[in-house]
Amino acid sequence: MTGQIFSGGNSFFGTAYVKGRASGTLVASNLELSFWGGVNPQTGEIIDRHHPLSGQYLEGTVLAIPGGRGSCSGSGVILELLMNGKGPNAILFERREDILTLGVVVAEEIFHRRIPVVTLNGEDFQQMLKLNGSHVHVNNGHVSGDAFITIPEDPMEAENNRCTSYRSLVELSPLDRAFVDGSYGEAASAAMRIIQRMADIMGARELMSVSQVHVDGCIYTGPGSLAFALKLRDWGGRVVVPTSLNSISIDMKRWRAQGIDSTFGENAAKLASVYTDMGARPTFTCAPYQLESAPKFGDQVAWAESNAVVYANSVLGARTMKYPDFLDIAIALTGRAPKGGPHIEVNRRASLIVRISQFQQIKDIDDSFYPLLGYHTGTLDPTRIPVVLGIKALNPSKDDLKAFGAAFATVSSAPMFHIVGITPEAVTLDAVIGNGPDVRSVDVNIKDLAWCWDKLNSARNSEPVDLVSLGNPHFSFKEIEKLAKLCRGRFKKDNVTIVVTCGRSSYGLACQAGVVEELERFGVSFLTDTCWCMITEPTIPRSENAIITNSGKYAHYGPGLTGRRFYFGSLARCVEAACQDGWVQGRPQWLVRSTDSGQLEEEMGVKDLKLYLAHKADIYGALLDAARRPEDGKTPVDLALQTGYVNCQWVCQ
Repeated sequence: MTGQIFSGGNSFFGTAYVKGRASGTLVASNLELSFWGGVNPQTGEIIDRHHPLSGQYLEGTVLAIPGGRGSCSGSGVILELLMNGKGPNAILFERREDILTLGVVVAEEIFHRRIPVVTLNGEDFQQMLKLNGSHVHVNNGHVSGDAFITIPEDPMEAENNRCTSYRSLVELSPLDRAFVDGSYGEAASAAMRIIQRMADIMGARELMSVSQVHVDGCIYTGPGSLAFALKLRDWGGRVVVPTSLNSISIDMKRWRAQGIDSTFGENAAKLASVYTDMGARPTFTCAPYQLESAPKFGDQVAWAESNAVVYANSVLGARTMKYPDFLDIAIALTGRAPKGGPHIEVNRRASLIVRISQFQQIKDIDDSFYPLLGYHTGTLDPTRIPVVLGIKALNPSKDDLKAFGAAFATVSSAPMFHIVGITPEAVTLDAVIGNGPDVRSVDVNIKDLAWCWDKLNSARNSEPVDLVSLGNPHFSFKEIEKLAKLCRGRFKKDNVTIVVTCGRSSYGLACQAGVVEELERFGVSFLTDTCWCMITEPTIPRSENAIITNSGKYAHYGPGLTGRRFYFGSLARCVEAACQDGWVQGRPQWLVRSTDSGQLEEEMGVKDLKLYLAHKADIYGALLDAARRPEDGKTPVDLALQTGYVNCQWVCQ
């Protein structure tokens, strides 16, 4: 018998969480990647337009990233890629990773397909990045950029490599063993095997009971997600704890009328029905914290859907890990979950202090502030739980915290945040700070949010809008009421469409209050069951025009998911765009006025530049009080438009 080892200096050894052998061209980045919204599950293209690997294809590669981030549905995307042959041959991480690894574990346990998943230490991972573009080899925990050498293989090692059974270190209770042994059926047995393996990967040494589950795996990512659910149902799977369902890929009542492809629509509807067949409630919302069944402070639950996890942990004070798709239903079928992560008090401590300055003096901060701050906080260190200090006086609402958390969860892998004086555990800073020596402190000012604003506004300044996208995460009843107030007495332009997504519960309340009827007269359309991260053509028609949203989450994911450019702004800004022939103003006044004028002039490259914003009727104008002075062949007007500080009709002197 023969085996393979590596030669040369470009060889590293890590931990193989999924064993196997593979080779391929290394595609590497030092930035985390969310597979949902970041990778096309049918083609393997990286579609996160904010990521340095955007546009590359994963098929046949060895992917190296520090870890996953963002959506819990990344496990579903990697499963689809492994099932259709468009995925990587191996994945290398810098740290233990749960979401993508779970997708590979499911592929192995249920469909007998696998690729090696290896975690390297930080120093070795950084060395691997230097091999980007090279052909590399993976053999269980060994990774090399050098050639293989064929040598005799130890028979015992060969047998271990071929063995697909996982030797768990988790201490099982008698009930857990009964699940594994098949006493509760084949579905529960498969579910417990998956839970065991993930408990080991997560570092848990025992399992615990949970009081409820929120399933995100009901999103249709392709044939693999449906095949997985069908196997569990056909094996007799039934949930044993109250289980709610996330937004799905269609509006169950309206998808045919919308012209959705029949094959896609039928498969998406079938997937949702399979989960309800197993006993889950057809709640179909990405905001389960808006339901009457929302957990209370201290409740141990198992939730998937990134924004819901962050909200449950941070705002409600419930306790859940950021559970990947497929692990959610496994826990629902057994009522048992790994005892680790935020389920345990010590793992809820913050190790990143985010100190907010300047904002207390700003009088007219609007609702765009919270997703901007959440987005920026998530980028500071995607692995650390942050505690935000300095916004207590702003008294953010529950919807503000929802917007903060959704944007935060889009770019962070952390399962929660704290805000001193606002979230329930952060009564004081000391109450939530960890005792370790590695606590970091970061100051955030207005310029940081201006940078985030520019990043989320991917549309060009002169680009018109033809779609206003609201409800990611799902709009609450109060948000629907707020929208109605903003639209009252105004008229929507015919060339702009406004669509709101919300859960059935919020929609029902708004119908009873007469708010839906009022908004429909204005021209707003409503969709239930689904959400923007799952909506495609023809609901979002092909167009060269831009989309505007008040969601930091959708402003990030949207360009890759839709192929269109995005404006981001407050809810009022979105309504303004709908009433102004799709015209969009620039940065909000609180952000413009708070930017140092000297810094503004320096960035624009024009001395003595003064910007005056005026409001007249329904048109925003701007006067640029500066002579036309050529600089690099550009006028002050050119420079102003180029920087994105303003976006309106110009009158120049």
